[in-house]
Amino acid sequence: MPTASAPPLRFRDPGHDKYHFASSDRVLVCCPRCEQQAQVVPEPREADDATLTWSAERRLVCRHCGLSRKRDKTWPITFHWYGDPEMNDPYFQAPLWLQTRTRHGFLWAYTPEHLDLLRRYVQATLREHDPWYEPWRKMGAIGRLPAWIKQAKNRDEVLRGLDRMRESLVS
Repeated sequence: MPTASAPPLRFRDPGHDKYHFASSDRVLVCCPRCEQQAQVVPEPREADDATLTWSAERRLVCRHCGLSRKRDKTWPITFHWYGDPEMNDPYFQAPLWLQTRTRHGFLWAYTPEHLDLLRRYVQATLREHDPWYEPWRKMGAIGRLPAWIKQAKNRDEVLRGLDRMRESLVS
């Protein structure tokens, strides 16, 4: 009598682009002063302004050494995709806290939520996305991942790298 196999782990692409995680309420970075985990957070804004955009003013804060820097408006905002040689935050160009090297390349994430999305995608055996007639979908964070992250033969190694990044989080 054949045994029933477990249903495949399913992942549905939410269609987030690179700005979604970089413009979130906190991007985890390595503090330029003490090299501990720091955060890039939005500047406090008016109570009636509920929008949070990638162009909002930001502040780098470290609770370990007390560093607090406001982003100079003359600094450019630079976003990266996988495959870029530098894994820095877009606002202060500080190294991202959530990054690790594998034998295929670098894994990185802006936030714990970004890391969770990558983990759910990599471990899924059934990956679904919206039809390609929606042009913004193929430019999303998942659609732009390099092939080595998407390949099933690299799944275990990529998951180990994502787990290393998860373990580095300071609560």
